[in-house]
Amino acid sequence: QVRVVESGGGLVQPGGSLRLSCTASGSFFTVTMGWYRQAPGKQRDRVAFIIGADNRNYADSVLGRFTVSIDNAKNTVFLQINSLKPEETAVYYCYVVIRGGRYWGQGTQVTVSS
Repeated sequence: QVRVVESGGGLVQPGGSLRLSCTASGSFFTVTMGWYRQAPGKQRDRVAFIIGADNRNYADSVLGRFTVSIDNAKNTVFLQINSLKPEETAVYYCYVVIRGGRYWGQGTQVTVSS
């Protein structure tokens, strides 16, 4: 059984920052973890993912503002998000890929508003 739990969301002003965390529990070797987000009424979009220790990939819209990192020993992935924009208000979902299967968290709400 794999359980994925995100934390760190909240209300932030435009231009502000947040650090999201996500931990996957279970007995496995972590290979890929990442983040998607889903704004109200829109599809779920990829934000960033990391493979292994430092192979990172970002959506073009977040390049230079978001940083994904991982603590493999703790099966925990982080997403540092800076210079947030109101249109980035969304539920941010974490996932982990284990033996070809993708497991999702329940999401954490990020609201960007003044």
